[in-house]
Amino acid sequence: MLIENMQNIKLQLQKELENYIDSEVEFLPYYPGMSILVSNLYKEQLKEILKLLEEGNKSNAKSFELYLDTIIVNMQTKVKKYKQSIYFNDENIKDIENQGYTVPFYIDEKKKVYVLLGILNS
Repeated sequence: MLIENMQNIKLQLQKELENYIDSEVEFLPYYPGMSILVSNLYKEQLKEILKLLEEGNKSNAKSFELYLDTIIVNMQTKVKKYKQSIYFNDENIKDIENQGYTVPFYIDEKKKVYVLLGILNS
């Protein structure tokens, strides 16, 4: 079951990457004017995570979101510290690990943007 789930997650992330590369879906900036883009999968998964955290404690959800936001906004200056993603065999895809979650992101060197592909429970 765990292997099937991991394969499903990897397929979802791969599809988001293909959507970006093939320009099939518009990826919006994390914040207006930023060179960090967000996939629909990331947005959906983050909503689910925040909903679960809010059920336990609203302040925990806000704290998680603020800390994650800080990490993502500053990721461009710290990109070299992140390891290659466990979900891909590609040096241009790295993982941000934070509070038990992993955010795989793609580095598009040609366009000089970073693409958040998803956010997964580690």
